[in-house]
Amino acid sequence: MSAYEYIVADVFTDIPLEGNPVAVFLNASGLSSEHMQKIAQEMHLSETVFVLPPESGGDVRVRIFTPVNELPFAGHPTLGTAVVLAELYSFKQIRMETLVAVVPFNIERAKDGQVVAARMCQPIPTFESYDRADELLAGLGLTASTQPIEVYTNGPRHVFVGLESVSELSKLEPDHRALVRLPNIATNCFAGCGSQWRMRMFSPAYGVVEDAATGSAAGPLAIHLVRHGLISFGQQIEIQQGIEIGRHSVMRARILGTSSKIESVEVAGSAVIVVRGTLYMGGKGRAQYRSVDHFSVS
Repeated sequence: MSAYEYIVADVFTDIPLEGNPVAVFLNASGLSSEHMQKIAQEMHLSETVFVLPPESGGDVRVRIFTPVNELPFAGHPTLGTAVVLAELYSFKQIRMETLVAVVPFNIERAKDGQVVAARMCQPIPTFESYDRADELLAGLGLTASTQPIEVYTNGPRHVFVGLESVSELSKLEPDHRALVRLPNIATNCFAGCGSQWRMRMFSPAYGVVEDAATGSAAGPLAIHLVRHGLISFGQQIEIQQGIEIGRHSVMRARILGTSSKIESVEVAGSAVIVVRGTLYMGGKGRAQYRSVDHFSVS
């Protein structure tokens, strides 16, 4: 019987039981892809991360699984993993290998050395008009978007739909049966102005009815806003998400560059460890039981 230690962290928050949880398996060597997918189903979180030895010059390599598939890159799982590893091993910077790119993180600490946040430079996405915009609007119960409906790809594919107000955003009741017919897409609806924005993400195609914090969409949202003149290059924005599902999350994003060339996509936020446990695998590769060793709420 093999034992695999894991940590659950709530990400894009510093308050336990808010934000978006991620399970981080600290040493996943020896686990097959099939095992990882089954464990992600067992954990039943939006994403589970498996930490592995590096292969391409990074400090660690990660694989990221939803309950239904593997993701080449995701924001809240990687940022949560960076905070967990920094807490355990005193990293100041972490270069994390994903299937898309090596993603660098800078760790922010308080005077007492405690990790308070991490800042990542995300892969710069490609973007284009979304060719099924009418179907998407119908599934959301909307007739129009405040900005062009475009899809950004940085691993996941994020499409953005703008609403006139936060109250209109909060009242959305999407038809998830319609959205699931739009393959390989995460639908991000947003509203706000200046440096303050709200977002909701629906992705039944990725196995997520509504996400509490979509870090991989935070950078693309900032690009979308700067491309359409709603914010400026270099301006840091705050994106709140998860309020409608009781998991308040706060993400910070900033785009550096010019209209002719995006130089970097920065996304930052906090995370807090809430669970430490061990998963035991039997000889046939089935999880025999899960033991939770630590739970803290403060």
